[in-house]
Amino acid sequence: MHKVDAMKFGMDPVGAEGAEGVRIQWLVDESHCAPNFAMRRFIVEPGGCTPSHSHDWEHEVYILRGRGVLVTAEGDVEVGPNMALFLAPNEVHQFRAMPDGSLEFLCIVPNGPATVH
Repeated sequence: MHKVDAMKFGMDPVGAEGAEGVRIQWLVDESHCAPNFAMRRFIVEPGGCTPSHSHDWEHEVYILRGRGVLVTAEGDVEVGPNMALFLAPNEVHQFRAMPDGSLEFLCIVPNGPATVH
């Protein structure tokens, strides 16, 4: 077992085109000897959003705090604390925080192209 002190890792702005007011914190990844998956924490500031995008890998999301909307091709889904979400490979998606508060979530992705940072 490897214990990781998450407080040692700062939050970095997400610089991807279309990201507005989003920060990321890498909690566990290959640098911590995790052979298969990486865990990241995102904070989307009030009214902010992740870019609308898709990719070849799945990911799992767990909403920690705040409220927002998951925008998909199949429609918008309101999200809030204690919700778990599965995003399939190649599913177009975007997270938007409500204007009155930030949205905080964990996101788990497979190591490889998803973890280039």
